[in-house]
Amino acid sequence: MAPHGGMPQPIDGARWPRSYDLLAELPRLLAGLPRAWGNITSVTVNGAAWPAVPGRMLVFNQVVRLRRTMAASAPHTIVLLAPGRGRWDLLVVPRDTTEEPAEPLMAAAAHGHA
Repeated sequence: MAPHGGMPQPIDGARWPRSYDLLAELPRLLAGLPRAWGNITSVTVNGAAWPAVPGRMLVFNQVVRLRRTMAASAPHTIVLLAPGRGRWDLLVVPRDTTEEPAEPLMAAAAHGHA
């Protein structure tokens, strides 16, 4: 999930899912994104955190390709791609994290310090 130079991508935001069910979580995630990000057509998730990942799914009448990675360098991220718009890497706070440790992680990610 890192570019060819080996440097990690910056974190563009954070997500604290309610479950590990990607089919339920992805529509909620995409609905909450800024409109300026455009239509997300590809999502890459960590296979260890999201066990069931189909090859694609229909979200808001649009096909979204889903990919799984087992990259150790990005165990808690989700990567969103929108053609012609860009790539966004989001920190995923594990679902079972309590509010006390989750809040600073979310705040740091929102300010690009995760």
